[in-house]
Amino acid sequence: MFKTVLFPIDMSPEAQQAASVAITLVKTFGSRLTLLSVIETADAESADAHSAQASPDVVANLLTKAQTLFSEQGIESEVMERQGQPAFVICDVADDIGADLIVMGCRGLGLIEDSRADSVSNRVINLAPCPVLVVP
Repeated sequence: MFKTVLFPIDMSPEAQQAASVAITLVKTFGSRLTLLSVIETADAESADAHSAQASPDVVANLLTKAQTLFSEQGIESEVMERQGQPAFVICDVADDIGADLIVMGCRGLGLIEDSRADSVSNRVINLAPCPVLVVP
């Protein structure tokens, strides 16, 4: 059912919690897994009030740790690092790799009336070319 799963990862605890769901799905369906980390460019508006800019070294380390975590579960994964606005990059990569599902963590922003403070996960839900599973 889900031949290709995209797992966008950042340094948030929510992304780490979503990893266990991604592991279960990939094992259940024998899916191909792609790990993605997006370095938000300086000119990109922050789509998430809690996001922090990460250096390329930090991102590379994060992807290596994530790939090791999945490897320890018997899951091979491809890693990708991109730059830009996270929600748009995630959706573009999902389209490029033909993802059947995006699994990602969610960071709640509370009751914010300002639509510009939209979360990355909410933007991905609205823009994605495939189903999105958001893990709280």
